[in-house]
This record gives sequence, C-alpha cells and structure tokens, in this order.
Amino acid sequence: MRVTDDRYRRDRSRLELALRLVKHEARTQTIRQWTGLSDDRVRKLIRSYIRPGAAIRRHRGKSPQQVGFFLRTAQLDHDTHVLAAMLVLFGVLPTRQRGAAPRRSAPIQQGRLLCDAFDAYTRIVEGARIDFERAAFLADALSMGDEIRLQWCEHCGGVNVIEALRLREVECRACSHVLPLQRPGRAGRAMTRPPATLGNQTGL
Repeated sequence: MRVTDDRYRRDRSRLELALRLVKHEARTQTIRQWTGLSDDRVRKLIRSYIRPGAAIRRHRGKSPQQVGFFLRTAQLDHDTHVLAAMLVLFGVLPTRQRGAAPRRSAPIQQGRLLCDAFDAYTRIVEGARIDFERAAFLADALSMGDEIRLQWCEHCGGVNVIEALRLREVECRACSHVLPLQRPGRAGRAMTRPPATLGNQTGL
C-alpha cells in the first residue's frame, strides 16, 4: 500500500507541475524534460485542462538555444541579472559550477522552484522581457557554464552574468567594482557564493 501511495503522490506531483508549466506557456519538450511525463500525457493534460479560446498560448518549434539573447541589449541584460539572482535565491542554480545541467536529483522540486523563481522575476521587473522558455534555458546555460556563467563580486557579493570566455574585465553591476578575469581552471571557484543581500544580488 505504501508503494502505491508513493507512486500516486509522485504522479500527482508531476501532473501538477506539468499544469503549472502549461500555464507558463512552456513547450511540450520543456514540460517533458522537467516532469518526466510522455508527450502523449502532456497533450492529454492540455486537452483536459486548457479550454479552447483560453489566453494560454501553445508554442511550437524548438526551445530557445542562443545565449546571446540574454546580453543583447541593456534592458535584456538587466532582466537577465535579476532573473539569475532569483534562480540562485530559490535554489534552482547551484552555488558552485557542477559541469552538468540542474534538475537531476529532485526534478519535480527543481521544477517548482523554477516556476517560483520565474514568478518572482515577473513581479519584480515591470514589463518582463524574458519568457518562461528562455528562463528555463538560462537556468541550464548558467549551470553548464560553457558560454555564460555566474561570477560573484568579491567586493560586494553581487551576482553577475558574464561570458565564460570573456577577454576583458567588466564591472560588477551592483557596485562597479572590477571583476577579475577567471582562468578556465577557476570556474568552480567563481561560482562560490559569498554572503550577500537581495539588493546586492539583483543589482537593484
């Protein structure tokens, strides 16, 4: 009986998370990755709970895969830093570079935290420019650290999103302190988070 109950709770948790992802207009592929549900079950869930004519849109095609989007303009750069801070504060991102995408040990819990972080970002930023699909991609990209990664300011503790292979020094968004260049072998150290306040992390 215990095994049956546990299986029921896990299945219900997957369906609840899937419905929340649907409401965030996540693609079927993204819902499958974060919940473990099959494409068929995702489609059945959509047909059962999303009525025709609802404001929720269904996006087709591949999920976003270009990290250049996040640093394209000053406005997107600002949104990216706020969202990254929320991903860290809610526990979606690790505080050390792991060399692997998140959401492996407890995918359902990680999915809930991702939704919580995205909701917090949209409440903080008026006219938020990053949609949920890109938020999920940003979480993966920052966790991998191959193209963009986090670097913590040693002066104020603020979190900064930087290009992994940058060739010049940049200033911390929170305090304008120069962030030193990190050698490839120091990637893990760069992800270590010192004590910092919410204001420092977001740069607001």
